[in-house]
Amino acid sequence: MSVTVRQIDDKNVVIAVGAQFDYALHQAFRNAYAETKNPGTSFRVDLSKARHMDSSALGMILLLKEHADKIGGCVILQKPNEAVTKILNIANFNQFVTIES
Repeated sequence: MSVTVRQIDDKNVVIAVGAQFDYALHQAFRNAYAETKNPGTSFRVDLSKARHMDSSALGMILLLKEHADKIGGCVILQKPNEAVTKILNIANFNQFVTIES
């Protein structure tokens, strides 16, 4: 269970999650972005290591999207594997966040 944060610059933050993206990461995921309030910030969620994602992870992404919208930023989901991409597509996340392979 892990969440790591890397501040690229004033407008770019990368949040990487571990293999299990589920409720156990809720507080760490929220802490990863809560203090970032720079207008126009892009939050990139690195899903390259995520092998499993549950409904609470989808909710966490929605909360991040809400935060990004408040500061005029955006959310980009990066490198999801096939199983995670399927979950994101079923939930229609491609309609309101960018998903990069």
